[in-house]
Amino acid sequence: MFKKLDDKRRKRLHRKVHIRKSVYGTAERPRMTVTRSNKNLSVQVINDDEGKTLASISTMEKDFETLKANAEGAAKLGEALGARLKEKKIAKVVFDRNGYLYHGVVKALADGTRKAGIEF
Repeated sequence: MFKKLDDKRRKRLHRKVHIRKSVYGTAERPRMTVTRSNKNLSVQVINDDEGKTLASISTMEKDFETLKANAEGAAKLGEALGARLKEKKIAKVVFDRNGYLYHGVVKALADGTRKAGIEF
């Protein structure tokens, strides 16, 4: 049982490294990276040139505690992140799925952010 879990983690980390070879955030187009667990979602928008986080959002924040880490909650979180990015005058980002498959929760988060007007 643990071998399978370790194998899944190893495969995700391998995908993550492969993706990060080509995905890089700049001041004009920062990198939006997703971290998910069974209970929570977290998203950061990062300028890799300076190594600074420009914006972040999480289901652990007081305003979003009621959201679950499912597709419906991810869509709402994505829309809220889009609003935060609009306030900071960020219109384009590079999406880093962090090795997670682009399906379900990760896709819903991306779609919610697009719905708020952020371009990928």
